[in-house]
Amino acid sequence: MDVTGNDSFYITTAIPYVNSTPHIGFALEIVQTDAFARYHRLREDRTYFLTGTDENALKNVQAAEKEGISTAELVERNSERFQGLREYLDLSFDQFIRTSCDPLHEAGAEKIWRAVKSKGDIYKQYYSGLYCVGCERYYDEAELIEGRCPEHKTVPELIEEENYFFRLSRYQDELYDLISSDRYRVVPESRKNEVLNFISRGLQDFSISRSEQRARGWGLRVPDDPSQVIYVWFDALTNYINALDYAHDGPLYREFWVDNPHRVHVVGKDIIRFHAIYWPAMLLSAGIPLPETLLVHGFVVVDDTKISKSLGNAIDPVALVGRYGTDAMRYYLLRVVSPTADANFNIEHFERVYNADLANDLGNLVNRTVSMLERYRNGCTPVVGDRTSLEEEVRLVAAHVRETVVESMDEFDPQSALNAIWDLIKRLNVYVEESAPWTLAKAEKNGDGAAAEQLDSTLYTLVESVRLIGALLEPLLSDTARKIRLQVGLVEEPEGEWSGRLQWGRLEAGTHVADPQPLFPRLEQAAAV
Repeated sequence: MDVTGNDSFYITTAIPYVNSTPHIGFALEIVQTDAFARYHRLREDRTYFLTGTDENALKNVQAAEKEGISTAELVERNSERFQGLREYLDLSFDQFIRTSCDPLHEAGAEKIWRAVKSKGDIYKQYYSGLYCVGCERYYDEAELIEGRCPEHKTVPELIEEENYFFRLSRYQDELYDLISSDRYRVVPESRKNEVLNFISRGLQDFSISRSEQRARGWGLRVPDDPSQVIYVWFDALTNYINALDYAHDGPLYREFWVDNPHRVHVVGKDIIRFHAIYWPAMLLSAGIPLPETLLVHGFVVVDDTKISKSLGNAIDPVALVGRYGTDAMRYYLLRVVSPTADANFNIEHFERVYNADLANDLGNLVNRTVSMLERYRNGCTPVVGDRTSLEEEVRLVAAHVRETVVESMDEFDPQSALNAIWDLIKRLNVYVEESAPWTLAKAEKNGDGAAAEQLDSTLYTLVESVRLIGALLEPLLSDTARKIRLQVGLVEEPEGEWSGRLQWGRLEAGTHVADPQPLFPRLEQAAAV
């Protein structure tokens, strides 16, 4: 099976506000995105992974005022915390953009503003509307629930001022055609239908600036009008091309945006309107190619309530990693949490999953395999003997799992990829009991040559399967993959093409396994986080 790509692949997270510290909802998004980026690198695609922070929002200003510090100080401090997720979550992003201080971003935002204005799609008018600072958007009264924002449960503020507007209505039909035909693919289908329903009700022009006074003097000034600040969403959305140096038509912009069909955004369902409607309309106006795919994930919720910094129920991913480890966190986010639907989080369930799936299923399999090689073959991988129907079945299961993992990751579905890997893990744990190496070893001691040969075949099947599991985990749980390589006697860094490492039989006879070490020590008691 050839999984080599040799294409270009560009993928981004949304850029979160920095009015508070990172929570598990953003950890979900950035870990998903990291897994896709790692997968495409392993396919040998030229891959670029962008993340960053949205620092020009009014809510950041208000958070700084509440703390009694400058906005610049707050965004600097909290942006560092988001950048720090690289270590805690084992992230591989290529660039981290900060919208308040990156000169490429400011230059790019100005360039796209001027391009849209030259098209006749920006005009100025007096406006009155209900504004939620938490969402950084206006609401119609019909969208409110008992007069409150449906997301933040707060009463929006009535704003009356003169602003610049973008002619979104001009692009209604074109957007509908692009999304309905999947030329701009919105995933999953339910979110695509949600966007199409919204467009079919009619698109209204939207405000793309705020008065300098209401913005508290924070943000990017409107070109040629310093009395106005660019609306945070018009500003923030342009980061996806500004980071590549759209302003100067730079080589990264040419390679990963203009000349590359694989442009993917990963966002939460609460900001789908901005990415599925506002952003492509802005690009159409400016004459810039559109993204290829918009992947929309659900919320991580606590007691069926959305995790939100505004609601004060955020779960700290850094604390979870400190207690359970990086790959335990990544595993839960990639396998237990749906890639598209909401997921309820509680620590008791997290710990049950950790013990059952990681400590018991995977950890015990690796430990038993290495321990039996130590006990029965002095730690040396044997020459494979004749295979029985059991070994043939395991090889067929492994081949099917390999194909499923590749197909699932091609479709941006890490949950199905991990489900398949755990199917193989569970089958191998059953295979240990069915093949009973301890019985074969006892017979071998009594001079049974056939039992000795069968024990060789059984042990090779187990250790080669464990090696293959490690290879399959590389884009998903890279540190666990590294530990598995070391356990089965390979070098720490993978060698050769990933497609080659996915083939059966790559572990050579005579390879010495390492002393068994627990991958995921079992949790004996619950701990508060």
